[in-house]
Amino acid sequence: MFNVLSNYFIKPELYAPSTGDFWDDEYISKGMLEAHLNPDWEAATRKHDFVEKSVHWIASIAQPAQYPQLLDLGCGPGIYAERFRKAGYAVTGVDFSKRSIEFAKEQTLLNQSHIQYVYQNYLTIDYIEQFDVVTLIYCDYAPLSITDRQILLRKVYQALKPNGKFIFDVSTNLIRKAEGRSWYYSEAGGFWNEKPHLCLDSVYQYDDEDRTELRQSIVITEDTINCYHIWDHFFTKEALISEIQPIGFNSFEIYGDVAGTEYSDAGETICGVFIK
Repeated sequence: MFNVLSNYFIKPELYAPSTGDFWDDEYISKGMLEAHLNPDWEAATRKHDFVEKSVHWIASIAQPAQYPQLLDLGCGPGIYAERFRKAGYAVTGVDFSKRSIEFAKEQTLLNQSHIQYVYQNYLTIDYIEQFDVVTLIYCDYAPLSITDRQILLRKVYQALKPNGKFIFDVSTNLIRKAEGRSWYYSEAGGFWNEKPHLCLDSVYQYDDEDRTELRQSIVITEDTINCYHIWDHFFTKEALISEIQPIGFNSFEIYGDVAGTEYSDAGETICGVFIK
């Protein structure tokens, strides 16, 4: 076990993958679903009162009468998707968590909201000019490597109809953490594992071309060691525009968040609305 652990005590290469399953882990996915559904948490979904404001704003800048078909990437259990449907959109949701998608499908049947949910990695979508709006909310763009971001941008551009809008948000440098390490022991029932486990947490910063942060959690049980990597890339307004524009979008608007707050250099998030 110590030989395995020693491999984790050096700074990982940029965008090195996790060794343990995350989105579809039987135990972790339960906690993630709980976090999504709690209206007062900002762990997996933003607080639900903000979600309401966000949907209202999106429906005002891309009115369902003109932009009826909406694709919600990283839809989770349908927190946004159900509200988009109530606002008047025909909604398709895509997510890579089987548990979240199963919950979302149960809810759309219960609510008779007729949302189409797809269990799929959104890097592999292959829609062609099918949607008027594509959303990717709660900074889900930023954990991707530059290679995967370019793949996703091309997929989104292809999925949009002419004049369609891609609406998403990213984090700024203001929420970067200091590098450091900490650890804790959980008897049972922690986020990462239901068994007694030790968790070694580290934060690494990458300050070359990428303004990128890694939050690493090494989870040790009596029988297993799993290493989880949560990446985040931080943007300036200029860096975001320069990354997106070459894909071919005709115009863009920049806001402070996905509820339409005015952009400020002092903000923690940036919302981009890129128009095909």
